[in-house]
Amino acid sequence: MKHAIRLFCNVLGNVCDLAHMTFPKPLFLAFASLSLFAGILPAIGTAAAPAAVSFQIVDQAGMPLRDAVIEVAPLAGDTRRLAFSWRNAMAQRNLAFVPGTLIVPKGATVAFPNLDTVRHSIYSFSKPGPFRIDLYSHDQTRSQRFDNAGTISLGCNIHDTMQGYVRVVSTPYAARSDGNGLAQIDGVSGGRREVVVWHPRIRGIGGEWRGKVQLVPGQRNRLTVAVRPIAGK
Repeated sequence: MKHAIRLFCNVLGNVCDLAHMTFPKPLFLAFASLSLFAGILPAIGTAAAPAAVSFQIVDQAGMPLRDAVIEVAPLAGDTRRLAFSWRNAMAQRNLAFVPGTLIVPKGATVAFPNLDTVRHSIYSFSKPGPFRIDLYSHDQTRSQRFDNAGTISLGCNIHDTMQGYVRVVSTPYAARSDGNGLAQIDGVSGGRREVVVWHPRIRGIGGEWRGKVQLVPGQRNRLTVAVRPIAGK
């Protein structure tokens, strides 16, 4: 309260100075206090921070699922910009795609920097965005735009063991789970929300699990998805 009153007094004092007016300091304090209690001056610093919803994705055996993509559908009238804090980039390093799974907004152009000492040729036959990038060398970068939501499975024509995924989403509320199956999405309000979980091993059309989940900000939402066993195990 004292901080709010002091801030209000400073603002009012600046206004008065601009108008070549002077008020006694006690009058400032009295007016500011009455304004706060009467509701004339909005409370300062009481605006709620954007909510954050946390998830844990586990398989049918209760084991954490790494690199699962969690998407929460926006509510009607949501004007949040479709963008994320990380770079739209999928590198090739040590004969692997890094990160192995990349989330990008629909319409994004993804950079493919080659950080290896060998050449790579990237391709995808995925329906949402088939493409091919011819051979290019170390420290060179190529790019590709993805206009349709869905999953882009990546491969390299030269190195058959390389595999990666670009998950193109149409919601600003998405995140990728870590090694403990944990992920956090900021700015999501609570309530019953439509949620999609994607992973290449999920038993579902397109590797997706879909459902309506009662989300509670500040609490961990544990979702269990059925997955196929890892090949060779």
